[in-house]
Amino acid sequence: MSTEERVRASFAKQTMMQSLGAELESVAEGWVVITSPILPTVLQQQGAGHAGLAFSIGDSAAGYSALTMMEEGKEVMTVEMKINLMAPAIGDRLVAEGRVIRAGRRIVVVAADVFAEKDGTRKHVAMLQGTMIPV
Repeated sequence: MSTEERVRASFAKQTMMQSLGAELESVAEGWVVITSPILPTVLQQQGAGHAGLAFSIGDSAAGYSALTMMEEGKEVMTVEMKINLMAPAIGDRLVAEGRVIRAGRRIVVVAADVFAEKDGTRKHVAMLQGTMIPV
């Protein structure tokens, strides 16, 4: 099974991503893009996409970027993840671009940038950095 097939099969099992309407847009070595519509069910009280949505897809994009570096039969889990929220998530959808910073034997340092898209323009709304562990 190819790396992309493994990542897509794992992603398909995530009911959280299904609940959010998230899709795995692209997979490359050390790089994953996940998108999610900003649905009426994921808004915070001021009408922007909730930070939980940005965190969820950012964490998954970063985690799956780590999985692209793992051998077949492995999965990854988040050990810790930090988020900086930089702007309200106002738009039609969020795009999370996850990447590997350093893949070690025991831990993988990852990051993700989350963008809100509206009418063809992008706004950087969040940055995440964390650590994944192979399981």
